[in-house]
Amino acid sequence: MSSTHIKNFGDLKAAARSGARQAVWDFLEGGAGAERSVAANLDEFDRWTFRPRILTGSKPPSLETTYLGWPLRMPVATAPFGADGLFHPDGQLAVAGAAQDVGALALAPHVSTHPLERIREVAPESALMFQLHPVGNLANFRRLVRRAESAGYRGLVITADCPTAGYRDRNLANQFVYEDVMRGNYRGETDHAEEMFGEFRAMSQPVWTFDYLAEALGETSLPVVIKGVMTGEDAVLSADIGAAGVIVSNHGGRQLDCTPATLRQLPEVVEAVGGRISVAVDGGIRRGTDVLKALALGADLVVVGRLAAMGLCAGGRDGVRRALEMVAAEMVKSLALLGRSSLAEVDRSMLQPA
Repeated sequence: MSSTHIKNFGDLKAAARSGARQAVWDFLEGGAGAERSVAANLDEFDRWTFRPRILTGSKPPSLETTYLGWPLRMPVATAPFGADGLFHPDGQLAVAGAAQDVGALALAPHVSTHPLERIREVAPESALMFQLHPVGNLANFRRLVRRAESAGYRGLVITADCPTAGYRDRNLANQFVYEDVMRGNYRGETDHAEEMFGEFRAMSQPVWTFDYLAEALGETSLPVVIKGVMTGEDAVLSADIGAAGVIVSNHGGRQLDCTPATLRQLPEVVEAVGGRISVAVDGGIRRGTDVLKALALGADLVVVGRLAAMGLCAGGRDGVRRALEMVAAEMVKSLALLGRSSLAEVDRSMLQPA
């Protein structure tokens, strides 16, 4: 099935499934342990229903917004998922290009199949942030920060919930090895790659702390967003070291199983930071109504991972674009039916417990 035949989200998943071999599909769909956190992320959206108002809209709805001062045509970012070449040869080049096509933000990954410079070249209007893992050698980390600066990235995302890969039953059952498609930023740099990936496997060095991360970022003036925050306490610590924002995330349930859903944690984080910094969220977002619920509960931006990966499997850049277009279309229709005309009118009063 080509992307031109994707009429709805069911078609998207079917096209993605048909385009991926079993081990790759398990990698995409699966999570840590018994996958309770994967299920929780999805189920949490069903705990909320909308409270539509009639005869209240003032004009056709707009999805325009800003994030860290950057204008966006929709309040969505594509996640910095690595091993992207598993899903389509173009990987994050296609993802970032599709995000640019629809006016979304693209977060370029540390462990991508393609180098950060190439992603930025392909999508200079959307690939504005580069993501890094705070593990391993400080010099290696800072070297990548300098590369991001030189490539023209305007911000950094620090994925702090991944000092090692999660215990993933499906990958273990498949004996699935995928590290080769995660080395795009280490081409010709075997020593640097082994230092970083070896630390994921062995956990031989001390885990980074907030203070150490602040020191590591001391040489850059780029705004920093910390990803993997699940508590108000960590959100406050992120703000205290100068972060411009946080992403409420349990890594899509792929790291630590039995964590609460990110949508459930979102209000706690929003309340804790009290407007000091921006708050984004990922996990379980599969369609436009999910995005609206997250925004109503306080998110400034919603990050989509599996949905973008499914689009990539389904049809490369065209498939990702189609996925994002469907999200936007459902958001616009839903806003009109809710009696809202802009994202500024999206708030907690739109929702009630199911």
